Amino acid sequence: PGWMTAELPGWTRGEGRGVYDNPWITVTELDAVAPTGRPAVYGLVSFKNHGVGVLPLHDDGTVTLVGQHRFPSGEYSWELPEGGSPLGEDPLESAKRELAEEAGLGARDWRQVLSFEFSNSVTDERGFGYLATDLYPATGALDDTEVIRLARVPFREALDAAVFGHMTDMMTVAILLRAYHMA
Repeated sequence: PGWMTAELPGWTRGEGRGVYDNPWITVTELDAVAPTGRPAVYGLVSFKNHGVGVLPLHDDGTVTLVGQHRFPSGEYSWELPEGGSPLGEDPLESAKRELAEEAGLGARDWRQVLSFEFSNSVTDERGFGYLATDLYPATGALDDTEVIRLARVPFREALDAAVFGHMTDMMTVAILLRAYHMA
């Protein structure tokens, strides 16, 4: 639609200086010119992985969720199996690996249902959401920092938990809402 046409001009990027780097992210400070023409200094967090999330939907209408402690929030989080996909790797292959590692499941049928930007005002992180069906037991090793608990719940119960704010992981909420919309 016409309303989706970009306004011009956009941001102009100038010189950048690396501020921080680790195996997961790089932080760069850039000289920039805003769309208004005003000079600005911009901090950009660049991710070295895409995010991938999987909705494992069993034949009986239940879904498998994972529970784990999350470092940034310091909270326990119930969410879909998810993880990182190195930038050079097919996100679907990463999603398959994450499903096996975190939920002990494989799937014969995969469908990408969503692609998204996490926090596009300060990061370049992208994510991909998948629906996995025709599930079977599989094996994979958890990361050495993960302790995960599994719950198999009716889809509607998971959706309600997300809608009412009991599950706040953005990727989980978005993929559950997309699957509901698709149904």
